[in-house]
Amino acid sequence: MMLRTPLAEKNILVTGGAGFIGSHLVDRLLKEGAREVVVIDNLFTGEESNLELAIKTGRTVLYRDDAELSTSLEYIFDRHQIDVVFNCATKALNYSYLNPANAFSTNVNVVLNLLEIQRKGLFKTFCHFSTSEVYGSAVYEPMDEAHPKNPTTTYAGGKAAADHAVECYVRMFDLDAYIIRPFNNYGPRQNYKGYLAGIIPITAWRILNRIAPELHGEGFQSRDFIYVHDTVDAVIKLYDVMPKGESVNISTDNQISILNLLEKICLEMDYHGEVIKKLERKSDVLCHNACNKKIQKLIDYSLTPFDQGLQETLAWYQKTIKGTV
Repeated sequence: MMLRTPLAEKNILVTGGAGFIGSHLVDRLLKEGAREVVVIDNLFTGEESNLELAIKTGRTVLYRDDAELSTSLEYIFDRHQIDVVFNCATKALNYSYLNPANAFSTNVNVVLNLLEIQRKGLFKTFCHFSTSEVYGSAVYEPMDEAHPKNPTTTYAGGKAAADHAVECYVRMFDLDAYIIRPFNNYGPRQNYKGYLAGIIPITAWRILNRIAPELHGEGFQSRDFIYVHDTVDAVIKLYDVMPKGESVNISTDNQISILNLLEKICLEMDYHGEVIKKLERKSDVLCHNACNKKIQKLIDYSLTPFDQGLQETLAWYQKTIKGTV
């Protein structure tokens, strides 16, 4: 049963919409027939080029601004009649090792700003992007939505606090808000630059620039990787049916070790050189193996095989970032 009217002809705000997942979501919202997609992004790790095609449609507006500032959001809501908000705004997990306080506060402040605006009746539906990191290392496997929240970084702690804020505002003010919890996304447009880059793009970048890849610890840490297009497809379908106040995992049945992942990347990119061993990072989550039974009951859920998604992703990096410095 559909709980909400379709996204077609809606005016939609995507915070963090120039980023990795956010920009793919913008593209899909336009395909779904959204009247206008408004993006706010401070371009911390996002890129305006990610929205090139979206902006060319004439139905996407980009504000280079910060959703952490309530005045920035108020400015947007004064100028646009927004129906739905998708909150993808965050700062990369690795950033919490550089600026732990801001990594935490970013995740909390953006959500509180949006919830306060929603409480005033300025938009109807709020989809908040959480993260699998709120669970920490698995207490039991596979991790379902009832798994304890045990964040191990300030990034994850801020995300967990934001989740609780959404749940509390729904209980207190009966808002139409819900939480989607993607596991480890990969795919085209994921940031490959510097310390904040994810494992797949930074490894591809290093190989393309003739720099040895790195492995932190023994590489036995595992992740549940999901192709970004599968995540976006699920987000669109969940909009129709997701009960307010609830959360849902967006994950695969795939758990792969970081060591195995590096081996796959090296094989696909025909790299046979050394891999530099680095000390393991403190507070690194050891195991991510998700349960996706809930989402399978809610929507028609389709997933890209990991080897296929990885091949397509690495082909995009080879085309896009070869020889960059």
